[in-house]
Amino acid sequence: MKRSDIRPLPAFFDRYILLVDDLEIDEAFAQSVDELGKLDIDLLGKVGSKTYAPGKWTLHDIFQHIIDTERVHSYRALRFARNDQTLLPGFDQDLFAQHTQAGRRTLQSLLHECKTVRQSTMALFRSFDEDMLQRKGATSMGGEISVLGFGFTIIGHQLHHLRIIREKYLPLAAG
Repeated sequence: MKRSDIRPLPAFFDRYILLVDDLEIDEAFAQSVDELGKLDIDLLGKVGSKTYAPGKWTLHDIFQHIIDTERVHSYRALRFARNDQTLLPGFDQDLFAQHTQAGRRTLQSLLHECKTVRQSTMALFRSFDEDMLQRKGATSMGGEISVLGFGFTIIGHQLHHLRIIREKYLPLAAG
């Protein structure tokens, strides 16, 4: 199924979903793994723990956030795919970030984990048939989202953060 098969687009998550090309979900996941593979670890290393503004996350924090968010959304997708209609609570991304100790890890280890989690997510979504992908559940924000919608949200969320890294963090490598 493709991104355009998500109907209606869920409020809030649409900002991530619409960043992804209108591809089959498996192809979109494969492209997202390729994007991670294209990252220049040496250039990222030159950024180090710099941030583009006070209070912003470091690259370590961002990659840990991508990993954590993917795990949360994969769990939500699994619950909905199994037709569990229990309202799932949200999560506090800032609280998560405060308690990760991501800065103690290497960028290489974070990127490795990011790719490993993505491979696991891809396997999960490959296990879903079309009926499962179309199942929906309620979000803590008052809307509904399909399993397919969560898949494209996961991919778009990564794209969103990689764009921020390219635009706001990589220029810090020069200074």
